[in-house]
Amino acid sequence: MAQLWGGRFTKETDKLVYNFNASISFDQKFYRQDIRGSIAHVTMLASSGILTDEERDQIIAGLKGILNDVENGSLQITSEYEDIHSFVEANLIDRIGDVGKKLHTGRSRNDQVALDMKLYVRDEIIELKELIYKLLTTLHGLMNEHIDTYMPGFTHLQKAQPITLAHHFGAYMEMFKRDYDRMNDIYDRMNYCPLGSGALAGTTYPLDRELTASLLDFYGPTLNSMDSVADRDYCIELLSAMSTIMMHLSRFSEEIIIWNSNEYQFVEIDDSYSTGSSIMPQKKNPDIAELVRGKTGRVYGALTSLLTTMKGIPLAYNKDMQEDKELTFDAIDTVKGCLALFTGMIATMTVNKPRMEASAKNGFTNATDAADYLVNHGVPFRDAHGIVGQLVLKCIEENISLDQLSLDEYKAICPVFEDDIYTAISMEECVQKRNTIGAPGHAAMQKVIDANDKFLAWAEQDLNKHTKE
Repeated sequence: MAQLWGGRFTKETDKLVYNFNASISFDQKFYRQDIRGSIAHVTMLASSGILTDEERDQIIAGLKGILNDVENGSLQITSEYEDIHSFVEANLIDRIGDVGKKLHTGRSRNDQVALDMKLYVRDEIIELKELIYKLLTTLHGLMNEHIDTYMPGFTHLQKAQPITLAHHFGAYMEMFKRDYDRMNDIYDRMNYCPLGSGALAGTTYPLDRELTASLLDFYGPTLNSMDSVADRDYCIELLSAMSTIMMHLSRFSEEIIIWNSNEYQFVEIDDSYSTGSSIMPQKKNPDIAELVRGKTGRVYGALTSLLTTMKGIPLAYNKDMQEDKELTFDAIDTVKGCLALFTGMIATMTVNKPRMEASAKNGFTNATDAADYLVNHGVPFRDAHGIVGQLVLKCIEENISLDQLSLDEYKAICPVFEDDIYTAISMEECVQKRNTIGAPGHAAMQKVIDANDKFLAWAEQDLNKHTKE
């Protein structure tokens, strides 16, 4: 059992205790970050005169050799090591001898794991941003394509008023733009380097924490050594933001599932994103959308678990905090997978435009516009509301839509109606005259699409900035 401690112990750790305490099975995930942090640490130690340049070069060469061998598969990370830190240090000592024992000078596993976790989460935030960006560009393309595709808008799952598919997709565009911004917020708030905080009270070595932070592309060092090793706010914030992403994906998935049903037939999910039944040959199931909806609970669970873990922990570091890793790792992998699959699903699905427009017509979504017509001809709105309600009841009894009523039938209930009522309640007119910003009219939607063009251009530059780093 390779451990970084044991001098004051008279007995070997019980094997069951060792396995329960060990984290190598999951913290091996950030071996790259651990080695990167160690290289920065020894670079700073040499710059501060704590190590010689020769010792620094030996250690860095050894660390790079370990990284290369892990990457090419010639060196395996195994359970004989307690954690990723002991794996790296033990192998370093095996390779370069006693000088490898100087790697941990001025450092604790507490600030080391805090650094590794921050570096890992920071890298994953960038990948999440890239996936959100791909989803946004897909939505943006669909909005451009369907700016004049008419459909019913819903409240209470009841048809309400006519909108366009671009307008509906635009609602999710706004949600995922906020999700992208949340990733940046978390990145900026967490991007301070904890290395040099020691176990909890700093160190007596003359460390240059500003240099370490700079070498690792942080904005600067953290300002309290106790908080540095005990802080997992950034994991909680990320889990919260990812829960919000999953909530948005789940709502969207629910709508895709409904739209894809035989009753609606608004869309058809592509065969490549559907599955069949083992017994019913006619079935084509929206399993990807259903799984995205289902996996939302998994991410929520990780957030609740970590909040519960952290709520009773006194300062500074406690072993409970080891629980942050599996929860965060699993949630990140889940969200990344869901974002990628969902993007592919909506990019390949077929939209049934005639079905959507017919549904809007047959659902009395133009009833409000009929009432507005009367108001524009001097009828008080409350009276207009009642008149149109009578018209809708007549249509329901005759199983027709408002635009199928004759003018005589209109006039029988209210003589104010004239031939232009048919223009006023047409789907095109109902949508296109709604042109206040944020509404579904073509002119209003074009302004939003232009604004989204600018957002996506900015996001592309933002992602390129990370690439340069």
